[in-house]
Amino acid sequence: MINEINLVEAINLDKVGVKYEHVMLVDDDPIQNMLHGKLMDHGMFAKKVSTFSSAQEALDFLSQSPLAELPSVIFLDILMPGMDGFGFLDAFAKLSPQIVSRCKVVMLSSSESFDHLNKANRNRYVRKFLNKPLTPEMLNAINI
Repeated sequence: MINEINLVEAINLDKVGVKYEHVMLVDDDPIQNMLHGKLMDHGMFAKKVSTFSSAQEALDFLSQSPLAELPSVIFLDILMPGMDGFGFLDAFAKLSPQIVSRCKVVMLSSSESFDHLNKANRNRYVRKFLNKPLTPEMLNAINI
């Protein structure tokens, strides 16, 4: 019979080989956040996945969190109401250098817009541009 402590240890051991300690999803679509979060969790991509439905909520989290709790990777949707992904990047650039250097940005889009791709590729904070939905193969190929 497994007691609670052994069960907790088994769950924690299950997360030993993950790629990233903490990642953030920023997307106004709750279904995309849920699907991508589950994919990252079950695919051993991240120990912790934080989801935000607005760019401003994500920025507030980043500016108020201790450095040790910041995500290594931010998956950022481009098209969101209010502040879009590019507005997030403008505000992100104004955060402290310690925050900015710790968090790597991957832009996500369901749009096939060449303008978005070019704009994302010109931004110094964007490490990758991926089309949604994410797949296990896409996650496996990320090494930033």
